[in-house]
Amino acid sequence: MQPKVWFITGSSRGFGRVWARAALSRGDQVVATARDIATLRALREEFGEAVLPLRLDVTDRAAVQSTLAVAYAHFGHLDVVVNNAGYGLFGTVEEVTEDEARAQFETNMFGALWVTQAAIPILRAQGRGHILQVSSISGTTAFPTLGLYNATKWALEGLSQALAAELAGFGIHTTLVEPMGYATDWGGISAVHSTPIAAYDGLRAQLAVDFAAFKQGDPNATADAILAVVDAEDPPLRLLLGTGGLDLMRADYEARLRTWEQWAPVSDAAQG
Repeated sequence: MQPKVWFITGSSRGFGRVWARAALSRGDQVVATARDIATLRALREEFGEAVLPLRLDVTDRAAVQSTLAVAYAHFGHLDVVVNNAGYGLFGTVEEVTEDEARAQFETNMFGALWVTQAAIPILRAQGRGHILQVSSISGTTAFPTLGLYNATKWALEGLSQALAAELAGFGIHTTLVEPMGYATDWGGISAVHSTPIAAYDGLRAQLAVDFAAFKQGDPNATADAILAVVDAEDPPLRLLLGTGGLDLMRADYEARLRTWEQWAPVSDAAQG
């Protein structure tokens, strides 16, 4: 198998860093991007010219376009584009401010859109490529106090399902990666917390109890799964990462179907 060239946003830590190291360790080449290029120094020191570290703020569309152009010119082709940059916004729907809501969408959804749009002409001209959109289990269901984060991932899911159909005829694959809870800093230093309203203190207390009982996954354990997906001849549109996701999806979708079926007479009567 020929070495692949990867373009990964949010390579400074978490999944981006794990997957960059996994790709580099097997002989692939990686364009590693981050807001703070100093965080990529260790990758460069360890893997040398196989890694091209570039500063990138995915909310800057012009910068995204120029950075993709630099990456393509440097390595001559692109095989895997990973939209990983993002962060968690914690707060009930009532608590989230306008600025917080807009910033969440600018990074998690529009940032992925700008990278995707900049990459498509390159991949289409090549007649091949694979776009990995890092969604979340929160992109398939929704959790309280994460309403805006859920919304960005649901938006990414809808965009990417349409994208997959649009690009299939060009030999370009699209995969939505949907991790369960992992021990990254998604809920730590990268997170934003809205100013709390006391009315929701009871809900937050219960969620804290539930979270304490949840066993987080090891981000390093995801590397083999991602390599398997990008190497697959027929990769999936959606990939759950971690245990428990399938059971959660099965229960969620069964509940939806029961509701739709229960209200089917009302729905049919609305046809006119």
